[in-house]
Amino acid sequence: MTEANGLPGLDVAGLGRWLAREHPGLAGEGPLRAALIDGGRSNLTYRVEGAKTPLVLRRPPLGHALPTAHDMRREHRVISALRGLVPVPPTVDVVDDTAAGEVTGTVFFVMELVEGTVLDDPARNAAWTPQGLHRLGIGVAEILADLHGVDPESAGLGDFGRPDGYLERQMRTWRRQYEASRSREQPALDALQERLAATVPEGRMRAGIVHGDYRLDNMLVAGPADAPRVAAVLDWEMATLGDPLVDLGMLGMYWHIRTLAGGESAAGAIVPGAGYPDFDEVVDAYAARAGIAVPELGWYRAFACYKLAVILEGVHYRFVGGQTVGEGFDRIGALVAPLAEEGLWISDPTR
Repeated sequence: MTEANGLPGLDVAGLGRWLAREHPGLAGEGPLRAALIDGGRSNLTYRVEGAKTPLVLRRPPLGHALPTAHDMRREHRVISALRGLVPVPPTVDVVDDTAAGEVTGTVFFVMELVEGTVLDDPARNAAWTPQGLHRLGIGVAEILADLHGVDPESAGLGDFGRPDGYLERQMRTWRRQYEASRSREQPALDALQERLAATVPEGRMRAGIVHGDYRLDNMLVAGPADAPRVAAVLDWEMATLGDPLVDLGMLGMYWHIRTLAGGESAAGAIVPGAGYPDFDEVVDAYAARAGIAVPELGWYRAFACYKLAVILEGVHYRFVGGQTVGEGFDRIGALVAPLAEEGLWISDPTR
């Protein structure tokens, strides 16, 4: 861990001064130490030691250009509002450091560290029994139902988004993303886009808080071998108000991501034989907890495939343009067509 100022994007000494001044009850006796936590997909996340309790700091990525694209205040707000309603880390503060440049030179927020394991690889399943992982999968569904059952007004989030027309706006947004990333023919993705646009569901559930990227590897898992639990749900940067079934469709897509062509390179620990429940059982558990009939998820699961396919096509576009650094980008493009074909199959009304 770094004690000096050599950590990209974070002045550790400046963080120590800020903490001692603004939250003296948390300040420790010696200098702070910090390390960048791997695995963040957009915003940067640092583990901070040396305070009276371990902390986590979140900030936008280095070189970010759009202030609305990585809204730290928004992420801090939703996590703070949901404390005690679903498992989230306790928040400490959100700070605009843009002018002072003491800590990050950006807006950042600080929360308490929650100990746990991110289940992003099947090898991590070994810490828990198959029966425990089955219970964990049911718990993931029940937490999502609890989230969607939160009344936004009562939680102070009534103005957190525009639920009316949410799905139509989502389709327009991702169509623009796709058009900006075209570098080759993708007939299956084109067909999926047109089918989804023509069959947008109308008013199946009341609007609720949508996480936006709800999946097992965006959670911290803790507990004994036969009774793991979700200690905290992370990465709320895409949260808004909208159609809650988008989250359930996304969860379904990631529940099976490793079974798709090339899925062995995808993140996630859910594999056959590990003990996790089938996704149909996950949906049943969600519906039972929410007190609703089992929802029809064909459109939503297909939309999740479409959304991820568009994201990966954008990565492929940058790869062929020489704008990526690191390994593995040459394989990303191979996942696009299988995802689109999966979406077409799931959304086929004749199947």
